[in-house]
Formats: sequence, C-alpha cells, structure tokens
Amino acid sequence: MQTRVIVVVAVLLASAGLVARANRSELTPPRAPLESLPMQIGEWRGRALPPLSRSVLDVLRADDYLNRLYLAPDQSMVDLYIGFWKSQRQGDAVHSPLNCLPGSGWEPLSRTTMRLTDRDDPAAGDPIVNRYVIQKGLDRQLVLYWYQSHGRIVASEYWSKFYLVADAVRMSRTDGAIVRVIAPIAGETADAEMRAEQTARRFAQALFPHLDAFLPR
Repeated sequence: MQTRVIVVVAVLLASAGLVARANRSELTPPRAPLESLPMQIGEWRGRALPPLSRSVLDVLRADDYLNRLYLAPDQSMVDLYIGFWKSQRQGDAVHSPLNCLPGSGWEPLSRTTMRLTDRDDPAAGDPIVNRYVIQKGLDRQLVLYWYQSHGRIVASEYWSKFYLVADAVRMSRTDGAIVRVIAPIAGETADAEMRAEQTARRFAQALFPHLDAFLPR
C-alpha cells in the first residue's frame, strides 16, 4: 500500500511538472459566467448564498465559482457549488472537497461512487460520480461531486490529473471544473439517506444539460 501511494504521488508530481513546463498558449473556448446559470432549472428554483470569504477564495484560487441553493416544490433542497479554473499550469488547480470538508468540521461517514444516468441526454452515457455521506454533530448530508472538463465527467481525482496532462499536450488546454451537489439527510434511517440520494440525483440530472455553456467542451 505504501509503495502504491509513493508511485501515485510521484506520477502526480511528474504530471504537474509536465503541465507547468508546457509553454504553448492555451486555447480556452468562450463560455458564459457561472452567475448566469439559470435560477430555474427544471422544477428547481435557485437562491443565491452568501459569497465565499476572502480567505477561502485565496485558497481555492478559482477563476469563477457559483454557490447557490436550489429548492423544489416538494421542499427538497440542494446546495450547488461549481468552481472553474481556466488554467492549471501555474499551480492553480481544482480542489477536492476532501481537502475542505474536514476543515469545516464535516467528517466522512461513507465513501463510494455511483452511476448517475443523464435521462435528458441518453447519448451522454451514464456518468460515474463520487458519493459521500458526511456528518457534523447531529447533522448529516449526502454529497455528490465530480470533475468536469471538455465534456468529460470523472469521479477519480487521479484520472482527472491524467486527463489534465493528456489534454494539455493534445489540446493545449488545462481548464477544468468541479461540480458539487449536497442534499441534507433528514433523519437517521437508511430511508432518509436514500431520499437524500434521490434528491441529489434528481437535481444533478436536471443540471447536466445546462453545464456545457459554462464548462466548455
């Protein structure tokens, strides 16, 4: 296990070096700012959340971000965060929620992946996303998140780094984003967790068709 970790770290460090040394100008396609993502997404109605603090923004170093609450008519709610980086050549990089949640007092209870069928675009296939259950005190939340770049959805942080290097060489692009959807878990039962998963899945499926305008292929 220790050997595997060392190999992974070495690969990531080498990859970062290759990306940083690539000196071709980047060709990021035009895109709409994240703040123009529709407030109405299917049955969901958005509401702006307070902006992130300067200390958080200084750590993230994202070029654009969105932090918004969405509510459905049945009172289901989700928290949507999207962070976008137009270049990851100079040390600015997509940040995994795993690095941020513990610092906010949230601890993971379970960690897995799940298929998230995009019913509005069957040709897009069945994207696989990360699925976490986290807890702080008596509060629990279900978290779905994924890395997205150039029309590709990836759950694995390591694969996202691999594609980062490949796309830098092949396309002269290192832009990328992370999309995170959080649904509160109301209750302690397995059914409560499943309802939260269904809520997050339902919102993500409604969100997918809108993302291409903001996260260029």
